[in-house]
Amino acid sequence: MAATKVQDVLLVGYGAVGAIYALVLQRSGLVRVTAVARSNYDAVQEHGFRIESTKYGVINGCRPDRILRSVAAAADRAYSYVFIASKAIPERVATPAILKPLISAPYVDEYPQPTYVILQNGLGVETDLYHSIKDIGKEPSIVSTALWVNTNLLQPNVAEHGNLNRLIIGVYRHNDFTTVTNTPTEAALLEDLSAVLTAGGTDVIIAPDVQRHKFSKNFWNVAFSSFSTLTRYRLPALFREPPSDPSKPYTPYVSPTTAHLIKEYTIPAIRATLAELVVLARALGYPDSRDGIPSTLPDEVIENTRKLHVGPESFHKPSMMIDAEKDQPIEVEVIFGAVVRLAQERGVSLPRVEMLYALLLVIQNQILGKFE
Repeated sequence: MAATKVQDVLLVGYGAVGAIYALVLQRSGLVRVTAVARSNYDAVQEHGFRIESTKYGVINGCRPDRILRSVAAAADRAYSYVFIASKAIPERVATPAILKPLISAPYVDEYPQPTYVILQNGLGVETDLYHSIKDIGKEPSIVSTALWVNTNLLQPNVAEHGNLNRLIIGVYRHNDFTTVTNTPTEAALLEDLSAVLTAGGTDVIIAPDVQRHKFSKNFWNVAFSSFSTLTRYRLPALFREPPSDPSKPYTPYVSPTTAHLIKEYTIPAIRATLAELVVLARALGYPDSRDGIPSTLPDEVIENTRKLHVGPESFHKPSMMIDAEKDQPIEVEVIFGAVVRLAQERGVSLPRVEMLYALLLVIQNQILGKFE
């Protein structure tokens, strides 16, 4: 399955991440792209996508080779890869339900199973799909990813994007957190996928221990997606000093009135929350090293975040905060619930993480109630 032989790729989820990856796949010149757009189908079909990207430029009327309303409509051919770019909200709809036309008859009788590439936040996002493919008597081919792409959806067919698009890819191995080598077959698959994505402009890293990278990335989400979603303030509220020039105001910032309390209580509470994840990492078998999950990671995550949000140019909002503001379901189960369950299975206590999970469950409950 060399990259030059890849014929058809399916992209499910045509929001901000989906728009960027449809563009990347098209830019590669190596694939034909079918995209499934659900809620924004009409806007994209009529006008295409407008992508305002620092990395790729401003592109009007961007369209894949085919735009369809449903996965069922796309189940008319074999695909080398199926990219899942929709958010993982299992409380509302599980990934196997979204992909049911591809993992049930008549499709499974007529076409080989593709490799599924999961571009979703959180942990354990591959598990349901893995079991569903096993249930039809097929051997799952699933690529896990840790994705860094600063993109947001401004309108149903308008996405803004900065200069970051980095993707760590690795083969999903069920209940395996610590394998650090690929088989020749796994290596060939990842090299082929990397060739397509690299040709399209993604910075790709192949990692046999991709689950470690996903676990490490989840540190930031646990610490800072929770903070912004629960307080409804962006991250400069933790780090940024007041404006020094009255003619150039900005918000939020740390008010001098109680700045000492933020320093004495809030930042240490975030650090202690992340320290709980380090304890869980040891229970999962990750060593205290750069090749594992180092004990210094909480301080590194906080300091790196501070550097990004201490200046006047910080305007980024965590996606969980944006979803909550829009009354859209948040990724609470895959970012927090999965961590809590991993800890429970291993007898690890995470009181701070469990409290964040409990509070975010209230927000999720109220949002989901509006869809009933």
